[in-house]
Amino acid sequence: MQAFQDYYPENVSHCYGCGRLNEHGHQIKTYWEGDETVTRFQPRPEHTAIPGFVYGGLLASLIDCHGTSTAAAAMYRAENRSMDSLPAFRFVTGSLQVSYLKPTPLGPVLEIRGRVKEIKGRKVVVEATVYADGVATARGEVIALQMPETFASQ
Repeated sequence: MQAFQDYYPENVSHCYGCGRLNEHGHQIKTYWEGDETVTRFQPRPEHTAIPGFVYGGLLASLIDCHGTSTAAAAMYRAENRSMDSLPAFRFVTGSLQVSYLKPTPLGPVLEIRGRVKEIKGRKVVVEATVYADGVATARGEVIALQMPETFASQ
């Protein structure tokens, strides 16, 4: 099964969080699991905030990119299109809100689960929760906006 990000055109595959062509980035991979989307990510030692815990900025970036990739997949699903069909849907962040529920331990694989709250025109609202060993540690909402074609060509 291919991840959502595997379908991104090359000109929009350089994002630090989700770009498969960014060798220094997170290169997250997101999939459908029923009506939810899921990303699993293994934090590395450089993602430390204080010894033993993950840096909050990492969690925000995971929620951000999980949200925009979920938005793209949701738009394809809403239009009954395969993710390799053109024109390609690609989203950017219009708003990102993150609440840190408890410290996130460094060590376990993190699981980010998302749900689409709303699709309205070129806007998709996604709620995502980060789990460490099954415990919710951060929750966020991404307002994703469909990227204009001219944005990718600059």
